[in-house]
Amino acid sequence: MRALAVLLAASCALAACSTNSATEDTAPAGAMAADPNNPLMAPGYVAMSASSDQFEIQSSQLALQASQNQAVRNFANLMIAHHQATTQNLTAAAASAGLPPPPPTLMPQHQQMLDQLRAAGTGMAFDQAYKQAQIMSHQQALELQTNYANGGDVPALKQVAASTAPIVQQHLGAAQALNTDMGGMGAMQPGMDQSGQAPATAPVRSGERG
Repeated sequence: MRALAVLLAASCALAACSTNSATEDTAPAGAMAADPNNPLMAPGYVAMSASSDQFEIQSSQLALQASQNQAVRNFANLMIAHHQATTQNLTAAAASAGLPPPPPTLMPQHQQMLDQLRAAGTGMAFDQAYKQAQIMSHQQALELQTNYANGGDVPALKQVAASTAPIVQQHLGAAQALNTDMGGMGAMQPGMDQSGQAPATAPVRSGERG
């Protein structure tokens, strides 16, 4: 789990460097536009946002296999449903802007995070690793969505980012409160009902105001 934390911290640092370089006055505009990894430009944002969604979906599907903790399983089901919906919104917005659909693949840092979770085993060891991964991945996702909503280059994608950011913020709070103690198997997370769902906070569909 320590290796996972180190990996995620490195990913945060790389993301911060990318964002900082994008906002420096000395950076040539042409170079920024040509960089497909720049999270403030449409290609970079779409790729990173899609990969983030895929990590949440795939890591949560893994949680349903590896965890017997009902609170963890409820949270995982919520992540799958919400991030499938945000992927649909992202795909629709990209299409409306004439951009190719987001690839259904994981970027290298997300693939490494998923591999670390697979190596965590099952039971409480997995639950704790999953919780830590969810906290850190949602911190990264919140920064990505907030930054693009404020400074992105495509209005349709900026709208998606603005509507996704508060959803990610709620997920982050729920991840931080996630009870990985097997004695708290029945605990519910903030915003969830007894079935583990949160219909009032479902992602905003493309075309709606966030």
